[in-house]
Amino acid sequence: MTDTLGSRDGEPTHGSNTSPWADMIEATRLTGLGRLNEATALIQRSFGNAPQAQSDAAAPEAQSGTVRDTAESAPRVREVVGQVVRGLAPVLKGLGKPLRQPAPPADSSVPPGGRFVALSHTEAAGGRDYKLFIPSRPDARAPLVVMLHGCTQNPDDFAAGTGMNTLAERAGVFVAYPAQSRQAHAQRCWNWYDPRDQARGSGEPAIITGLTRAIVAEHPIDPARIYIAGLSAGGAAALTIARAYPDLYAAVGVHSGLAAGCARDLGSALMAMQVGAPGLAAPTPFGAPATATRVPTIIFHGEDDGTVSVRNADQVLAQANVAGLTARSETLEGRGHPFTRTRYRDSSDRVVVEDWRVRGAGHAWSGGHPEGSYTDRDGPDASRAMLDFFAEHRLGPKRR
Repeated sequence: MTDTLGSRDGEPTHGSNTSPWADMIEATRLTGLGRLNEATALIQRSFGNAPQAQSDAAAPEAQSGTVRDTAESAPRVREVVGQVVRGLAPVLKGLGKPLRQPAPPADSSVPPGGRFVALSHTEAAGGRDYKLFIPSRPDARAPLVVMLHGCTQNPDDFAAGTGMNTLAERAGVFVAYPAQSRQAHAQRCWNWYDPRDQARGSGEPAIITGLTRAIVAEHPIDPARIYIAGLSAGGAAALTIARAYPDLYAAVGVHSGLAAGCARDLGSALMAMQVGAPGLAAPTPFGAPATATRVPTIIFHGEDDGTVSVRNADQVLAQANVAGLTARSETLEGRGHPFTRTRYRDSSDRVVVEDWRVRGAGHAWSGGHPEGSYTDRDGPDASRAMLDFFAEHRLGPKRR
């Protein structure tokens, strides 16, 4: 990530009249700009002079727990300082080094019979290149899955690593892979943390949904069976877009991603990635717009993910609005990474949320193929699980 991204929201705030969390975010931003002395000084001011709890009589606000909570949280913030700083270097280079180099364009991502074509879409909000997998025998009204790659990846790499096209050919599913441009982000990350790319009708959400609608207009796709999924930055972007357009996407898949609106600039993004965003259990952290409709969600996250903390999966789960749903968990061991799958059912006994936690897995697509980057073949097959989950959901009053 670049210096420009770190300073989009204007000049930094100095001093420590803010909370320790706010100081941490600012220190993280300064570190990303290479201003290490300023970052260190800010951390020392914040944590070296952490506010002490006052008596209830001397501080009326303490009666609500504000001062006490701040004092008690300071040791926790100090504890994570090292985690954040240690994680900054690889993150600033684009979410760490891939487990292997991105795959070059190759026929390995195209199963026999299907076609993988390069296209482009442009509209008022901007344009993006993309690749579209067209199955050889699609249904008369086929599903469409939009796949958003992670940082440093490209459509060919992501398709090869996830193996989604092979599964889609068997099921007659169209799959679109939008490509982030280097002009939009030097490391090809989707700008999930920028307010301009978080809202309906603007930025990348508008571009991706415009691209989606263009595909639907040109191919025999069922408008009620459109889905979106992504990895890492792509997972965060996918959730943001699905929540902004619940009238277009019937379900969303979030792999190693973050909750919608959990960050508003580079500093808060880095904080969220390393330790989870403030307000971990809040359904709308940092003021993310709440959607009136529950978007069916499937979550995958490695419990040993050192790039995007597994705490973010908890936050994605909170945004899926699982309160009031019936949960049932099962843990499977014996082949590859052990994992726990929790299914959340509504009053009609329909699974509307699935949460997969993979023990021993890091920042990689679970059950992926070695031809692509950021893949872990030892995990459960995330691509198959997502397609199975999506197949159970469609738009419409009887299905939502």
